[in-house]
Amino acid sequence: MKAYFYLMRFHRPLPILIILYPTLWGLFSVTHGLPPLKLIVIFILGAITMRTAGCVFNDIADRNFDGAVERTAMRPIATGLISVKRASFLGLFLLIFAFVLVLQLNFLTILLSFVAVALALTYPLFKRFFALPQLALGFAFNFGIIMTYTAVQNSIPPTAWLLYFASIFWTIAYDTMYAFADKTYDLALNLKSSAITFGKHNLMAVILAQLLMLICLSLFSYFNDFNILFYLALVIVMILFFYQHQTWHKGGIHNCIKAFSDNHWVGMIIFIAILIQ
Repeated sequence: MKAYFYLMRFHRPLPILIILYPTLWGLFSVTHGLPPLKLIVIFILGAITMRTAGCVFNDIADRNFDGAVERTAMRPIATGLISVKRASFLGLFLLIFAFVLVLQLNFLTILLSFVAVALALTYPLFKRFFALPQLALGFAFNFGIIMTYTAVQNSIPPTAWLLYFASIFWTIAYDTMYAFADKTYDLALNLKSSAITFGKHNLMAVILAQLLMLICLSLFSYFNDFNILFYLALVIVMILFFYQHQTWHKGGIHNCIKAFSDNHWVGMIIFIAILIQ
């Protein structure tokens, strides 16, 4: 049971929050802060389930690489504690559970759930051939935003896309910092990552992604007639980004992971700012 607990990453709750917050941003924005309890339950459980399923299928896809990487060497599939067959059954069960949740929503959202599954299942493969797999990760991790809008409005307005792309830029930034923990191993295994692609320009690339996130959020705020408190929240987010840079550039696996994990504060600040509106 402990091995399955680790396979589903329940021992690391902060990344769950980082993925969950964008979905909550979308849900509470589209419902003007008053989502029905049913939607809150569906989207929280759905985000957690899809993140967990993504971890399972990621470990299945990376089973031949994880054992050679310090950070992932003790993952249950890599060590043989859980077989690929059993992990696949678990992943399938999680996908079925997520689909049962989405069946409570409208037809457009049900259709989009297949896109969400395709993104979740394929993003682990991008590191084999695509120079910026963090972009694929961003599309997969944040698709819940689009589904919250279709679930409520049965359409995807421009503001939904602004929030979605803000989250994608955020994902590129925080996962680039995370990717530096594995950079040496990825080079040895001939895998791709933004940490490798950006090279000596990594800090500027992360700052640019964070700035693009803030620009998208500012536009999102403008078109939703948010007040100055939201912009003050973005200033706080900028300060948090600065401290992440300080932590990240100390180097080492621990500091890379800490800089990544500290992004849950960013998600929380923006969520609170949306609630205030």
